[in-house]
Amino acid sequence: MRVSDAGVYRTERGTILRISADAEGRLSVELLDGSAGWVPGPIGMAGLRIAPTTTRLTASQIRALPQ
Repeated sequence: MRVSDAGVYRTERGTILRISADAEGRLSVELLDGSAGWVPGPIGMAGLRIAPTTTRLTASQIRALPQ
């Protein structure tokens, strides 16, 4: 995984997902749930980061999200 693939994204439907990779390159996906914060998401959603309708959030947009 390229470092540039890690990050926080918003899908066309408004789902916010955070993609990260560990030192060995294993991906993980977390979804932003309004009441619970970041919760584990299905790994299949990692592919959404390259969808043409998904946008990568900027640093200021990420800071504005609930932690």
